[in-house]
Amino acid sequence: MLSAAITGVTAHPVTVEVCCHQGIPSDVVVGLPDIVIKESRSRVKAAIRHAGYQYPAKVVTVNLAPAELKKEGPFFDLPIALGILQASGQVNESPRMLAVGELALSGEVRSVRGIVSVALMAKQLGILTLLIPQANVAEACLVSGLTLVGVHTLQDAIGYINGTWFPSNPPAIELTTPEDIGDFCDVRGQWAAKRALEIAAAGGHNILLVGPPGIGKTMLLKRIPSVLPPMSDQEVLESIQIQALHRSKKPIFSRFRPFRSPHHTISFAGLVGGGSIPVPGEISLAHHGVLFLDELPEFPKPILELLRQPLEDQTISVNRAAGAVVFPANFMLVVAMNPCPCGYLGDPSIRCRCSQRDIARYQARLSGPLLDRIDLMIEVARPSGHEWATPDLPGSELASSAIRDRVEKARFLQVQRGHLNARLSSRLLLKLPIEDSANQLLVSLMSRGLLNGRRHDKALRIAQTIVDLEGGSMITAQHLGEALGYRFKFFE
Repeated sequence: MLSAAITGVTAHPVTVEVCCHQGIPSDVVVGLPDIVIKESRSRVKAAIRHAGYQYPAKVVTVNLAPAELKKEGPFFDLPIALGILQASGQVNESPRMLAVGELALSGEVRSVRGIVSVALMAKQLGILTLLIPQANVAEACLVSGLTLVGVHTLQDAIGYINGTWFPSNPPAIELTTPEDIGDFCDVRGQWAAKRALEIAAAGGHNILLVGPPGIGKTMLLKRIPSVLPPMSDQEVLESIQIQALHRSKKPIFSRFRPFRSPHHTISFAGLVGGGSIPVPGEISLAHHGVLFLDELPEFPKPILELLRQPLEDQTISVNRAAGAVVFPANFMLVVAMNPCPCGYLGDPSIRCRCSQRDIARYQARLSGPLLDRIDLMIEVARPSGHEWATPDLPGSELASSAIRDRVEKARFLQVQRGHLNARLSSRLLLKLPIEDSANQLLVSLMSRGLLNGRRHDKALRIAQTIVDLEGGSMITAQHLGEALGYRFKFFE
């Protein structure tokens, strides 16, 4: 009987071999099982007897091959039970299929995590029939071309193998829509910030908003999902694959991109991922979506430094004694912060109460390498009376629907080139069409030490996104000038 083991987001095939022979009745599981698998012996015995079959009074040896692969979790309860019944001659030999599932003492088959990874692995191996818990069928339906046999009990699984029971048709997948993702029209004024957010959404750029409290920073950033294009079929599959690794959280079937907003008290494992059986953290749950960190300096500095590697590599590695587990982490980082501890530095309406030492200590919580990985830094000021009295209407050019249309057109051009602009490598940047005047501006800034290599590349990426939003064909000095302007001097 074939089953599967999960490592990170990857499933590995495991063959469940069962041998029953005469001797003093005993049972043993070998092949690097963890404590959950060793305890499965009691669950399997009770489930078999509850289903009306006899547990063999023999020496029962279960081998999980390959032996060098560590196996974790309750995936093997169902295949072990079926293997024992087949080895003792009580159930027919099964056709080529893959089985996973946890057994209750009553014989009920309970759901397991990571079923999408299991389905993808089975399809790659050419195993087209999956015997899985009924509760996992909806997730597995995302992988096409498979025959999914959803069972409620061990008796259902036995009946299917014996040809006396047949499953119902899998349910249709219903993609949900968030109840309220907001609209940019809800925020009064802040037209410069909305322009910057449109550029960030179009190119997948990381963005930081800096300004006093109560002026709309959080409102703006929470509305980014309203202007992002829906996920493709492959992106939905990858997102569900990551969500399904959390046993305590039910996957959300939606084309809307993930929006994760962890609190600043989050732990290392909560952000990066971890645990005795490593599960993805907020960084990976934001894959193909947005990771929003509000009040950025309130997060502990060591946790903020953890963002540097995934922002560069789009993956996060969780190291354990048994080896390293790699989770995907291709996300857009959006963050907000006050300019000082009291929040009113530079605000003409309220005087700042912070000393220079307090401001310097506050600023030092964000390292230079981390700030260098943020593409756009925008100072958000308090809206003027005119801005407050002139709200953006739902049908205006600054409404989320209009911005999303422009973002989708810009992203379509980038997909044609093979990458979002935020992910363009230095080699691909050399191939971007750029006017001589814009190139001379870059050379001048580099020669005067006003740009380092990373900021040079980021300016080109942002400028290309501006070109894509306009439907242009070449980076001009005007595009480059706007791109260079998205840098808050507070951090210089």
